[in-house]
Amino acid sequence: MERYFQVSFHQTLPEQKEILIALLTGIGFTGFEESGKALAACIPLSDFDESSFQEIVTDQFYYTSKIIEPKNWNEEWERSFSPVIVDDYCIIRASFHPPVSAVAHEIIITPKMSFGTGHHATTYLMIRLMKNLPFTNRTALDFGTGTGVLAILAEKLGASSITAIDNDNWSVENAKENIAANRCHRIRVLESNAPPSGAAYDIILANINKNVILAEMTAMEQHLKGDGILIVSGLLMEDENEIADRAATSNLTIVHTEYKDSWIALILKRKVI
Repeated sequence: MERYFQVSFHQTLPEQKEILIALLTGIGFTGFEESGKALAACIPLSDFDESSFQEIVTDQFYYTSKIIEPKNWNEEWERSFSPVIVDDYCIIRASFHPPVSAVAHEIIITPKMSFGTGHHATTYLMIRLMKNLPFTNRTALDFGTGTGVLAILAEKLGASSITAIDNDNWSVENAKENIAANRCHRIRVLESNAPPSGAAYDIILANINKNVILAEMTAMEQHLKGDGILIVSGLLMEDENEIADRAATSNLTIVHTEYKDSWIALILKRKVI
């Protein structure tokens, strides 16, 4: 079983937490837990890069670190995970949470994370933008599917077929479990860091992080149908200009921005010539 590197930041301000989460996600940290002024983050020890970590951590942060031996991470996760609720539209909950009837869509998941995702704001933003998009009889790609939440919602919204990709085997297996638990039948899950060659989609969903979005912007544009829509998140407000510049070189333009706390989600379409 995998050992983990855990770093705990103490006496952090809310805005510092948001920045740390974004930066650490960019170098492979996969789990976060917030408690008061503290933030804990973890990464599989085999994926930890000391030099990249030191570039992020400066003297302004007081932190401690340790190696976590293998344990039942699901039990740890269950103690900290709380449902993600988007208005009266959608709730993402675990099976041990009580059902909620006053929402349009309910998604039940078991994300096998060590400290929970810590990215509720970006999930919230993606769902809020998906609410008003025309999914019925459309094809969709969930780029970096993780737990499969966005792919599951796309099917509930009427998408005719959904391809969900992730380059992490653990996430792929978790997504498959969650898709089955929600009785979805139009989602194909692939372990891959790129969409199938030659495939084109009406809607592409990418809730990842800035570095991946910048690197894959052109590739995602090439997999959009002519009037396709790209939604991206995992981004801080300060990232918007850089994303806009990169989009411009990929024949895309930002048509809408949604904000929550320090996070943003963007809708992009091809430039009209």
